Amino acid sequence: MFLGGVGRIMSVLGFLGPNGTHSEEAAIYMNTLLGNNWVLKPYRSIYEAIAAADEGEADCCFVPVENSIEGSVRITLDTLAHDVDLKINMELVWAVHNQLLVKDSREKITKLISHPQALAQCRKYIKMNYSAAELVEVSSTAHAAEVVAAGMKNAAAIASKRSADIYNLTVLDKDIQDNCDNVTRFILLSKTTSSINKTDPEKTMLICQMDGSKAGSLCDVLAEFAKYNINMTHIESRPTRMQLGRYMFFFEVEVPLDGRERLIKAIAAVKKKCFWLKDMGLFPVIKAENKKWR
Repeated sequence: MFLGGVGRIMSVLGFLGPNGTHSEEAAIYMNTLLGNNWVLKPYRSIYEAIAAADEGEADCCFVPVENSIEGSVRITLDTLAHDVDLKINMELVWAVHNQLLVKDSREKITKLISHPQALAQCRKYIKMNYSAAELVEVSSTAHAAEVVAAGMKNAAAIASKRSADIYNLTVLDKDIQDNCDNVTRFILLSKTTSSINKTDPEKTMLICQMDGSKAGSLCDVLAEFAKYNINMTHIESRPTRMQLGRYMFFFEVEVPLDGRERLIKAIAAVKKKCFWLKDMGLFPVIKAENKKWR
């Protein structure tokens, strides 16, 4: 919590910083869309943002979970499974626009700096235009902009338009992502399922581990979703960190329009077939119209 003017308590929302990241852009949009007045607080890493919400330093956190080009954000999934006890309150689908930012447009570019995901999202552009450039990975796109703004010679950052504005950089080339439909799914996390958004829930995420030594274990679980006519939108596996060859699974399934009873029964049935299961709660999905907003 944060004590605002005249003793007013305001909620703190953590995000991957520093200021100027795609995470901050999306968080500002969400804050405006929902009519909230949260205080946005940047953290150095996705892990730290999630941990802050779990430990009560922040009321909520807003972190990426999947990109349409590069796939799942592994640190988010692993942290949710192993290290914290949080619920998903909302998903925001955010269009990601990457820009090439420089301090001095007259310099020859020999280094490209960005977050690994952003570099990967611009792989074709880099190969076509800067195939000989050194690729430098940093903790966030905004930190890349900070480094370039601080005066690194012959360097360009791949970052957001907001980063250009904040760090007084020139946009040398815009929308350089390989796919114009490049989007990232962000999730809003807190200790409890809240009424932050009044929209009816559309999805839930389940994290579980089943007996991998038993043939057909995954099939048995999937059969339960089919039995109760529950539509699955996403499945992902990650190592359990316990032993080589042991995996946990992340399932995202739709909330039935005709009621939640089937979903409740399906989750109960799946739980019986697993060593453990985490239910991340029901949440709505919002598709941002950020082209107009930006």
